[in-house]
Amino acid sequence: MTPPDDGPLPLDDQLCYGLYSAGLAIQRLYKPLLDGLGLTYPQYLVLNVLWRDDRQAVGAIADHLALDSSTLTPLLKRLEAAGLVTRTRNPANERQVVVALTPAGRALRERAGCVGAALLATAGRSPEALAALNHEVRALRESIYAAAARRPGAMPP
Repeated sequence: MTPPDDGPLPLDDQLCYGLYSAGLAIQRLYKPLLDGLGLTYPQYLVLNVLWRDDRQAVGAIADHLALDSSTLTPLLKRLEAAGLVTRTRNPANERQVVVALTPAGRALRERAGCVGAALLATAGRSPEALAALNHEVRALRESIYAAAARRPGAMPP
């Protein structure tokens, strides 16, 4: 559909809104499950990064989640206070903080499996269809980041 001459497309026809509202719907689905685990959605995302590859620098986690380190630090402090991660200075580079899962943080991974299962159970799509959709959305994100990085004065993702 092409935009009307007098302005943007109706909101429901805009991809950005579809992606945004789908993200909100997923977060609403996850919320009671994450509450039961004692986690917020951003904390769950951080733990997912660490469950895949433990012992990462704060900057690497921030890059993976497209967050500023200053946004991530308070979140990591709360995860540390909950006993799920540790934060230590890298002896080879004192400016770098390395985040690692504790045994409790590693154990939480198995209990958190219910989160992804809830999406599969409610989405009305096969795991293969959801994987394909995820692939397309990630490709879109990467295309947008690449185009934005080529613009003069643009901040890299």
